[in-house]
Amino acid sequence: MPERGKGTSEARKANRGPSAGPENRRAIITAAREVFAAEGLQAPFNAIARRAGVGQGSLYRHFPDRLSLAVAVFDENIDELETSVEPEDATLDDLLEAIIGQAVASTALIDLIWQHQHDERVAHLGERLAAMVGAVVVRERAAGRIGADIEDADVLLAVTMLAGLLARTDADDRRRVARRAWAIFHTAFAPR
Repeated sequence: MPERGKGTSEARKANRGPSAGPENRRAIITAAREVFAAEGLQAPFNAIARRAGVGQGSLYRHFPDRLSLAVAVFDENIDELETSVEPEDATLDDLLEAIIGQAVASTALIDLIWQHQHDERVAHLGERLAAMVGAVVVRERAAGRIGADIEDADVLLAVTMLAGLLARTDADDRRRVARRAWAIFHTAFAPR
């Protein structure tokens, strides 16, 4: 009988214990983003674990349910959005372009987040997005690129509507549909 891991087509990875935790978490989030985008939210957790190169137990230690995993992915998305609007010359168009890029790739996660928007694990995502939108709206108003009557809530509503629309649009059409929708919002937000 061959030794464990020897003489088989696939040797097992050595268990590195707790020191592998941060690296495993990172790999799981990356894998979840890819698997959910390709297969939807109902993709089995074992597919995510396999793509991440970790055991299913490791996945569940880091993320006990789909919502926890989706929140981790969205936290990273919000980090990317915040970075995209950090420069003083960043505009609402820049923010919406970044949101469209994320929504085109991860509509399944958008659905999950909106279904659980009142869950305490999700609430901070909305707060971060609202703060970001607020800062951009102030800049846009000062530059005269957005109407004085446009409120932060109007832009957040447009983002929510856009995300919902993209979640129900065929993958091949999402970018085109997003651009058309944003053109409508852009016209509505223009100074009068």
